[in-house]
Amino acid sequence: MIHNVLFDLDGTLTDPKEGITRCIQFSLTRLGRKAPAADALLWCIGPPLRNSFARLLESDDAELLDLALNHYRERYTEIGIYENHVYPGIVPALRKIRESGRRLFLATSKPTIFATRVLDHFDLTQFFDGIHGSGIDGRLCEKTDLVAHIIRTWNLAPSLTLIVGDRVHDVIGGKSNGIMTALVTYGYGTRREIEAANSDYIFESPSELVFIRKRPFSAMAASIRRLACAAYRCTPPRSPLISLPQRKIARFPYENHDVSIRRFRMDKS
Repeated sequence: MIHNVLFDLDGTLTDPKEGITRCIQFSLTRLGRKAPAADALLWCIGPPLRNSFARLLESDDAELLDLALNHYRERYTEIGIYENHVYPGIVPALRKIRESGRRLFLATSKPTIFATRVLDHFDLTQFFDGIHGSGIDGRLCEKTDLVAHIIRTWNLAPSLTLIVGDRVHDVIGGKSNGIMTALVTYGYGTRREIEAANSDYIFESPSELVFIRKRPFSAMAASIRRLACAAYRCTPPRSPLISLPQRKIARFPYENHDVSIRRFRMDKS
């Protein structure tokens, strides 16, 4: 059962590519370094920014990394934060999930002060019970620590809680705290990263998020019917299906075979 949903921000609710990549380029240029093209910086969207700069600068020098972050925030605070947009379908999805009675929380590695401004700017704050990010000093920038903090703060039951993100860090943070995990494919995690992360759910589009059920197996019967119809060449009912929990085994009802159900995409036909 899912009563609480933790959402990542960048790459899950909003697309921050333009703002983040331009601010990284600005910071590197200010440091006298050659800035990669925007598309070569997509891997920086999601993980803690300090870790990304350490990799870009090939250095773990604290003073250098602090300077890189300061240059980044110089542009991000006034310009980059608004070079961003909400993914189509996110607002109705959040509204429906909220109306279903579940509690929503933001769980982002972005500093809380910036995350709050982003949600306020796009009028998304109304959907969330709590907004949680890292501190300017880097505290809680790792998803494992952040999720643990949210669970303690709101006294959430791990078995009733799901985290939705787009990178492997979201899955690690969720599994480390014993909660269910989901990844979206429209963000900045590569297909290889998403498959290797082994999350419980995979959502192919924002519109699929509305099918998060209180009982994850609610779509199992419909999925088995699809398999049966495919086997017997009949027409399955045209209803949207969510991505099912991975590695679950369902008994095929018409033959004595075990069928491994990994993922079903929404019916686009």
